Amino acid sequence: MVERNGLVHRGRERKFAFWSSIVIGFFFISFFIAPFTIEKGATGQLSGNANLFDYVSEEEDSWGSGGNKKVGPHEHDDGEIVEHSSFAWSELNIFAAIIYGFGDLNCHQKHERSWMLNENQMPVCTRDIGIFFGLFLGSVAFYFRGVNRWTVRDTCLSLYSDRWLKSIYLRNQRTLAWLLSGVILCLPLIFDGFYQLLTSYESNNAVRIMTGIPFGFGLGILFLGMYSARSQFFSNAASVRLPGGVTFALVKAEESE
Repeated sequence: MVERNGLVHRGRERKFAFWSSIVIGFFFISFFIAPFTIEKGATGQLSGNANLFDYVSEEEDSWGSGGNKKVGPHEHDDGEIVEHSSFAWSELNIFAAIIYGFGDLNCHQKHERSWMLNENQMPVCTRDIGIFFGLFLGSVAFYFRGVNRWTVRDTCLSLYSDRWLKSIYLRNQRTLAWLLSGVILCLPLIFDGFYQLLTSYESNNAVRIMTGIPFGFGLGILFLGMYSARSQFFSNAASVRLPGGVTFALVKAEESE
């Protein structure tokens, strides 16, 4: 039985998507579990920096502790008066340390943009919760639908129905369709983020999650498309089965010479 792309199987696509969903799903679930594996109130109210370690040690002057300082009462962006206590994920159990360390490096961990569970702040903000859920959904979708179609663009578009893609390929508008799909998935997050940056508007956690999901979905499809698109599995470009019976223009040019 031949797959939609002309190959006899799609094992590579399924393998990458399977392991992606396992890894992403592990972190997503762990964000909710980790706060319950440590003492209540152990995290305090965090507020660090993205792409930096802020809570490696409780010592204020040590490496990786730029945000880990006991701060007296002050006002957050949402007007709440809070007091930050010192916190170090290196002092936690190994599971919680890994998850909170991951969040420390990859997320700003602002308290007002994060959920509290077991009186502990979650390892990542709600926007990242949405992004990781979107990444997981993208992995699952690619597992069932994604096929290698030579290029990253065409591999990503393979998640759409070939019947829907037929007219797009016949008009040679697949690059436009690919870019437009990416813009649609990213635009909610970009708009919400820049609107906050440029105005006095402050988003809420529900909006942050809902805008993070489509962004994560698109990001997951893009990464899996990059890993799965491999030309060496085809005998030549003409053997790639595309919607509407279309073939790559380069093949036609070579055959006319």
